[in-house]
Amino acid sequence: MDAGGFSAEGVWESPCREGVQSQLGSDYAVELAMRYQQPSISSAINRLLNRQVSEIVVVSLFPQYASATTGSVFEEVMRVLKKEEVIPTLRFVSDYYDYEPMIEVFASNATAFDLASYDHVIFSYHGLPQRQLRKADRCNHCLQSSDCCQTIGAANQFCYSAQCHATTQAIAKKLDLPKEKFTTTFQSRLGPEKWAQPYTSQVIESLAARGIKRLLVFSPAFVADCLETLIEIKVEYLEMFEKLGGEHLDLVPSLNDNPQWINAVADMVRTNAQAR
Repeated sequence: MDAGGFSAEGVWESPCREGVQSQLGSDYAVELAMRYQQPSISSAINRLLNRQVSEIVVVSLFPQYASATTGSVFEEVMRVLKKEEVIPTLRFVSDYYDYEPMIEVFASNATAFDLASYDHVIFSYHGLPQRQLRKADRCNHCLQSSDCCQTIGAANQFCYSAQCHATTQAIAKKLDLPKEKFTTTFQSRLGPEKWAQPYTSQVIESLAARGIKRLLVFSPAFVADCLETLIEIKVEYLEMFEKLGGEHLDLVPSLNDNPQWINAVADMVRTNAQAR
């Protein structure tokens, strides 16, 4: 996991921020910010403005777009900047669910495991209420069929669930996983309303009932391991699986401070910044 702290100048230091800064060089100023914790988006933007930057590229560390995550980040950026008399050129990276360098790192992390030894592979994503999926739909496509998210196109290109399925398919293709050996699921649901389905917990129950003994799990909605990966999957889901007769569950590490991922973020910034 990426860890860090504040420097004497009040700048948040972390292996990932420093790595991206090193890759981009002195023509760029790289700041790390968090939506609800410190360092805040407001403080990061103020530091950039104080350095008289000519352009700001906002890269949200959520590969798949959702209004509650990436959308909330963009909203906060605009809330902060709207109070300024002068706003630099502003560019948002809305999503990168099928970004080849990212897919490469997830696939590479999986090669540390003996893929042939697992009975099934689960790609478990952070959940989202179905009402939010519907609100993002302008084409009357959302949840109109059981397989509406299996392929992504013009009608559902902004759908969180469809983007998650596309990420799964890109990683599975890279690893040559047959369709019958992997499933896209959603975890961390709250409350009684329906969320994006199928639910990870129910799929694990179903697989265990079929006699599946060994599971490998990806969590590609997160670029860094966190409580929802390390605790919910490696502890809670493992305990549930074992109680149901399962024998082994492994979690593929997220991107964290992998040098390939740091390079990928730097390339994403270069691609979205104005030509220099």
